[in-house]
Amino acid sequence: MLTLDYANCLSERVGPHGLDPARLSEGGELAEAAARMTESLEATSGTGWERWRLLPKGPMRDEHVRDVHKVVERCRGRFENMVVLGIGGSALGNIALQSALNPATHNLLPSDQRNGPRVFVVDNVDPAYFSSVFAFCKSNGGLEKTLFNVISKSGETAETAAQFMIVRDALQKALGDKHREHVVAVTDPEKGTMRQICDEAGYATLPVPDGVGGRFSVLSPVGLFSAAMAGIDIEALLDGAAEMDERCRKPKLSENPAATLATLLVELGQRKGKTNHVLMPYANSLYLLADWFRQLWAESLGKQHDRSGETVYAGFTPIKALGTTDQHSQVQLYREGPNDKVIGLLAVEDFGEADVTIPKGLGVEAIGYLEGRSMAGLLNAERRATEYALVESQRPNFTLSFPKVDAHHVGAFIQLWQVTTAYAGLMLDIDAYDQPAVELGKQATFGLMGRAGYEAHEKKVRETLTKHAHVI
Repeated sequence: MLTLDYANCLSERVGPHGLDPARLSEGGELAEAAARMTESLEATSGTGWERWRLLPKGPMRDEHVRDVHKVVERCRGRFENMVVLGIGGSALGNIALQSALNPATHNLLPSDQRNGPRVFVVDNVDPAYFSSVFAFCKSNGGLEKTLFNVISKSGETAETAAQFMIVRDALQKALGDKHREHVVAVTDPEKGTMRQICDEAGYATLPVPDGVGGRFSVLSPVGLFSAAMAGIDIEALLDGAAEMDERCRKPKLSENPAATLATLLVELGQRKGKTNHVLMPYANSLYLLADWFRQLWAESLGKQHDRSGETVYAGFTPIKALGTTDQHSQVQLYREGPNDKVIGLLAVEDFGEADVTIPKGLGVEAIGYLEGRSMAGLLNAERRATEYALVESQRPNFTLSFPKVDAHHVGAFIQLWQVTTAYAGLMLDIDAYDQPAVELGKQATFGLMGRAGYEAHEKKVRETLTKHAHVI
């Protein structure tokens, strides 16, 4: 199972920049507060916007796995390319799963060496980016060998709607009525613009479950379909999440990794000024999980108002880094810049057959110490050295260790951070499931693009951004 080593967040190691371990021990104030929050989360688990806790086990899991496999079987062997259309929570989880659980060269491999089609997650409306992926698919198998997985609960998200409209038009022109076999939509099961489009066109669909927000949806069909299409073991993914979820229901703080993580990060953020939270995997495969974490942590906790309506400006800034790469670009700042960060290191204990032994015989004394050692050994020595250097500078840090990178442990990681976020929301007394600050930008976009009913927003944007303009 995943393990959490948080000794470097305590005053015993980092002095006044760490927490007093007595406060975390049984009977301590933080341990008692966490126990009350565990009880609160037990009462709300699986209800309202916390229905994501039902995803790893039980009837909801069984239904989703059955439906996903049914669509996968219809599509298996028919497509060389799969393009996922989505943004935010509809994309970041998909990207993270592919990066963590398939080879970095997956899309470059011949079809007989892949576990499914090439996978492209197009999460932006940058025309050069979109066009390059679209052109590649047309010249490598053609549209008749390309499946499009559009993910939108409402169908009205501007970026995904624009992508889908372009794709649909091209498919209709190239394939006529058969184009419907090349679209799988993950959307609201009953209502909304995308539901209406799918029902009229006869597209295959999978559900975005009610009460599961985008950033908590990767363990639903939102993330499971593209994972299963690319050969990822979604049962193992959900098993890992379910196992972690049980650990995160323990009332004792010392046995509950989510409650512990949330307590450390919120206390260090609020009481010690550590408002920047770095996630630094020592494995390239885990790097894009840090992207997924950034949305989860930022959008869930960054709130102007608490639950009573008081202005609080809550939240912490998530930052991603990569070990060892960012030892050469970021660690100088982390050790000698402002002491306003908590650094989370992700370790991998066993890289399996991917590990490489450094050959002997070069005959250069200065680097002879590397001969016969493994690359994994070097990577983990670099991580431990960074951990030590951070402690020497009294910079709080913790280590999350993966026994190995596989679907089970990735699922556990995802559920750990989702439950940690739920705890952090309670500790900050904010709603971790809304995102009111995102709405104004959406409304302004609608106005600028000429959507009826949003003319006032278009006018306000132009007035605001042309007043007192300074351009060089």
